[in-house]
Amino acid sequence: MGAPSPTRVSLVCRSGARAGARYPLRDDVTRVGRGPDNDAIVDGPDAVTVSLNHCEIQREGDGFRVRDLGSTNGTWVDGERVTEAELALSAVLRLGQQGPEFGLVAQDAAAALLDRTIEIPAASGLRAATHDELLTDAVHRARHMRAHGVGGQTLTIMRDVLEQALRHSRRRHRAAGYLLLVLLLAVSGIGIWRVTVLKAEKRAIDAHIRELEVALAASREKSETDQLISRLSAYQDEAASLQKNLFYRLGPQQEDDFVTRELRALMAEFGAEAYAIPPEFLERVNHYLEQDRDTERPQFEHALGEGKSRIDTIRRILKDEHMPPDLAYIPIVESALTSGTASAAGASGPWQLTAATARAYDLRVDGKVDERQDLVKSTRASCRYLKDLILDFGAGSSVLLALAAYNSGAGKVKAAVTRTVTDPIQQRNFWYLYRTNALPIETKEFVPKVFAAILIGRNPKHFGF
Repeated sequence: MGAPSPTRVSLVCRSGARAGARYPLRDDVTRVGRGPDNDAIVDGPDAVTVSLNHCEIQREGDGFRVRDLGSTNGTWVDGERVTEAELALSAVLRLGQQGPEFGLVAQDAAAALLDRTIEIPAASGLRAATHDELLTDAVHRARHMRAHGVGGQTLTIMRDVLEQALRHSRRRHRAAGYLLLVLLLAVSGIGIWRVTVLKAEKRAIDAHIRELEVALAASREKSETDQLISRLSAYQDEAASLQKNLFYRLGPQQEDDFVTRELRALMAEFGAEAYAIPPEFLERVNHYLEQDRDTERPQFEHALGEGKSRIDTIRRILKDEHMPPDLAYIPIVESALTSGTASAAGASGPWQLTAATARAYDLRVDGKVDERQDLVKSTRASCRYLKDLILDFGAGSSVLLALAAYNSGAGKVKAAVTRTVTDPIQQRNFWYLYRTNALPIETKEFVPKVFAAILIGRNPKHFGF
């Protein structure tokens, strides 16, 4: 099937924090990467697998062709790594096997018409207004009315918005204005119907996901568990795609509770975003939040009060090492931020490093000096250790896997995973490992405990500190 006119085709991000972002394709070559010299710049948490100059998309008549520019993680088209390939409108383009996903979208004639500007004469006292501005104002007012318990006013609000413009228009523009009214009413009617349909679809998908989570919690057979997780992943992908629909986003949104909302934001920053966080994980995070506000409260009050300067020092070093600054709360979980603490296994210092790990990262540990007690030196060593773990476990949810490995060691995590998981892709998916209980119990508890500490550190007043 031939592609539409190239001048009306855009590259659209379909995943991650920049989902929905559009990059119009140039007449010749469009360069894509995280460097500032690209036409389509991918930055933020989505840029983990993206090279400075990752690939370029070249027009070929009415079609397109993508060429990899020697990227580290490769350019993938429809699940296959390519050096150069044809890029059809239906193709799925990924920057790295687990990286951000893009597609080509052609703007149809109706969309082009709606993008036109309505010119209102200067004598009327109003500047030129676009259809988008009229619609935005109408949607804002409709939402305000619904928020105050007044429903069924959408069409009235749409009419009022247009009448405000018509009162300031000259007679010769009224025919165009009435035509716009008809168009607005038609679009509004279709939009309201579409929003209603999409909301019903999402409710049905969410119900299926809850049922599968319950079934997973009770599952004991690996084959059954894998089937349930496969179905769960399919429903999550469907729901995530539905949420990106423009009509869905125009409708009222259901708010998550505070902890779930903050966890989602944190997961997105760590590159481990998931449509459905396992209920067990949420329960354990809430458990440790309660524990931190009760029996563990003194150590948190000390860390956020007298120990604030130490936390600030750790955050600064993490930032300098290009690591998430919120990992500064790991030492609160490990040692209550005290240097003299030592574990039964011989781990010591605020980061609870073993002697072997400390020496591997150039810390002096002998009968005279133990640099694990030095906050700055041990933090720099821990940053390097965490960075190596993240690189070792790959992209995607690697930060969460790195946290797991930091607790019990990369070798133990790999051994536990290898014994229970044969799929190499799933071996690098933290949520799969968590749901299938492939991780050691202590490690499975450590990760939500760290996230509880991070949530308190980010929102101390909300949690009573």
